[in-house]
Amino acid sequence: MTVIVLTNCPAGLRGFLTRWLLEISAGVFIGNPSARIRDALWDEVRQYAGQGRALLAHTTNNEQGFTFRTHDHTWHPIDHEGATLIHRPAPRNPTPTEKPPKGWSKASKRRRYGGS
Repeated sequence: MTVIVLTNCPAGLRGFLTRWLLEISAGVFIGNPSARIRDALWDEVRQYAGQGRALLAHTTNNEQGFTFRTHDHTWHPIDHEGATLIHRPAPRNPTPTEKPPKGWSKASKRRRYGGS
């Protein structure tokens, strides 16, 4: 089983993928192509995605039973003791030494920067 998820990609790429996979929802494609076809499709997705993002998940012979790849995603797969996990970067929180911009209400300054 192969699943490809596209976000903000050209319509032509979506049309190309429908030759090999079934689009079950907007930007979500599933199917069962061979490994060679799957890799060729992924190369095309990476080449023509433009400013969009893409995710490929497919079954494989490992402990999890699947693996995945990402393209232009802020979340990245990492290997952790043989298991593939998603690494989400932590949101940037302002340091306590930063001063809030002028014009903010006292309540919003307390909510965002803490303190009283």
